[in-house]
Amino acid sequence: MAVTSGNELAISVQGLHKSYGDFEAVRGLDFEVRAGEVFGLLGPNGAGKTTTVEILEGLRQATSGRVSVLGMDPMVQTARLKDRIGVCLQATNLPEKLTVAEALTLFAAFYSRTVDGDGLLQRLQLWEKRNAGYGTLSGGQKQRLALAMAMINDPQLVFLDEPSTGLDPQARLEIHKLIEELKAERRTILLTTHYIEEAERLCDRVAIVDSGRIIAIGTPREIQQRTLGHTRIEISVEKPLGGVTPPEMLGAEKLSWSEDGKSLTVSSAHPARTVVDLVKWIDQQGVGLADIHLKRPTLEDVFIELTGKRLRE
Repeated sequence: MAVTSGNELAISVQGLHKSYGDFEAVRGLDFEVRAGEVFGLLGPNGAGKTTTVEILEGLRQATSGRVSVLGMDPMVQTARLKDRIGVCLQATNLPEKLTVAEALTLFAAFYSRTVDGDGLLQRLQLWEKRNAGYGTLSGGQKQRLALAMAMINDPQLVFLDEPSTGLDPQARLEIHKLIEELKAERRTILLTTHYIEEAERLCDRVAIVDSGRIIAIGTPREIQQRTLGHTRIEISVEKPLGGVTPPEMLGAEKLSWSEDGKSLTVSSAHPARTVVDLVKWIDQQGVGLADIHLKRPTLEDVFIELTGKRLRE
């Protein structure tokens, strides 16, 4: 595997536009992906994620803008670029009778260099299925095979377009573990997804895309703090305290009691200090503390605040 420096740029995108007639699918994207990082394009279906990735892979021509992938122009040095990247599409369809081993051998023939196919099948838990027809595989097994085909050329950069869409929770967890292994190897990964937990778990940085534009970019934590910056604290007490107003606490905003007066919800920019103040205040009231939960804002919360809609709408 080629080792890359985190100071290098694997992808550079400047002013990227893509139109289909009067419809503008991508409206001026600007972002960079450093070598060795997992970068996520997060957004709803139709946001322009797949179009952007297809331009980076050399599969689609940009209307305007500048794109560099591993130092190459995808539309000019297409063959050379494809030899150095791996691509796992949102949906892969192969002939039903083609075996797993045959599919991997076929894809290996497309590249100037390959890794050990048998070892790859063992690593991706497909060795026992090597002689099975593609049509007999489960959804998770098909996606693992797609990932094996994307990795057969030992790529420096891997494109994963909605890799866990349509999979059951167990298969999705398997794909996440495989991506984390690739991340540990310091491979550069560009991941598109509309799953919040996938982006938060796997990505070093995320660009939230809506209607062809980037509306927020940074690490998941940076985006959450920059946009919302508040943690929700939920405290339950053993006896009703709804008629009592807590004193002003550092960083606390939007205090509200439940109807039964036994649950208090507080929004705070300084949750640790606010929790200490709340617990002291509840103890002063002579009431027992039943439960406490802290919920940090998610990328879904950010998306709703910025666009007024949910990611999967």
